[in-house]
Formats: sequence, C-alpha cells, structure tokens
Amino acid sequence: MDNSAGITASLQGRYASALFDLARDQDHVAAVEADLAKLGEALIGSDDLASLIRNPEISRGAAAKAMDGVAVLLGLTQLTRNFIGVLAGNRRLAKLPEVIAAFTAIAAASRGEITAQVTSAHALTDTQMSALSAKLKEREGKDVKIVASIDPEILGGLVVTIGSRRIDSSIRTRLNSLAQAMKG
Repeated sequence: MDNSAGITASLQGRYASALFDLARDQDHVAAVEADLAKLGEALIGSDDLASLIRNPEISRGAAAKAMDGVAVLLGLTQLTRNFIGVLAGNRRLAKLPEVIAAFTAIAAASRGEITAQVTSAHALTDTQMSALSAKLKEREGKDVKIVASIDPEILGGLVVTIGSRRIDSSIRTRLNSLAQAMKG
C-alpha cells in the first residue's frame, strides 16, 4: 500500500499506519474504521470525554481504564480497544482525533478513494449528494467519499475541500469578493 509521506511522517500518522497494518493483517480494516468513527462521534458529542483525553493530570492507568470503559460501552473490537490502551500508555490520547483522521485517510487511499469535505448552508438531498459525488469522481478520477457538514454562515452554495484543495462557491465568499471589488 502506498501511504502518503505527509500522513505517515507525523506522530499520529505513524500510530494510524501501525493500526492500519495490524487491521489489514487481521482483515479487520472495515471494523476498525467503523470503531474509530464511533469513537470520533463520541469525542465530538461528549465534552467530558474530550477533556479526559487531553487532561495531563490523569494517570496513564486511569486514562486507559476510563477509555476501555468507553470502548466497551461503544462496543469496539478488541483490536481497537488494545490500540486505545497503547495510546493511553504512551500518553498520546490527546492525538486521538488526529489518529482517527489519519487512519480514515489511509484506509480510503488503500481502497482507491479520496475524501471530500463538503460544507453547505442546508442539508443536501440524496439526489444532490449523488450528483455531487458523480461530478467529483469525474473531476478527480477516483471514487469520492463525501463527508457533509452544514454551516448556515455560508448562506448558500458549497465549499468543497479535497486534501489541500478548496473549491469555494459559497454566496458568502461571492459577496465578500464583490464588497472588495466595490471598495476599489
């Protein structure tokens, strides 16, 4: 598998790459990816959990025990639970969100997919998502996994981010450009 040097050069990328290699060897990539998605949602949804992973005053053992309790509650696989234990033991839980993002990118790359972050002012319909996916696949030449988010501040249009490239067709940006042009 060809990992991008940017991902695997970082600390979180090395952890994600090691987890991916283990998951691939055990034929559990999809299960671990689903586990990490659940864990990522839990981190976003719980301020207490987000605080736990960043609190340097909590001992390694206490952090590992607490995270294992969370893992059991979420129904995570043993491989993912062991990995979280390693992060806790190495005092790297604060990097968990970045590890999750790196693992997702590595897994997508191994499937020949790329991920597009799509921000819209309102939720897109299934038809709109399908049309957008088809256009992005045509443009990129690869399957595109869309991660949608809603930001009413953009007023309308879309902001699509693929890797380091951004396509901003939001009304907010157009209005800002028009305001700058009118200033002179």
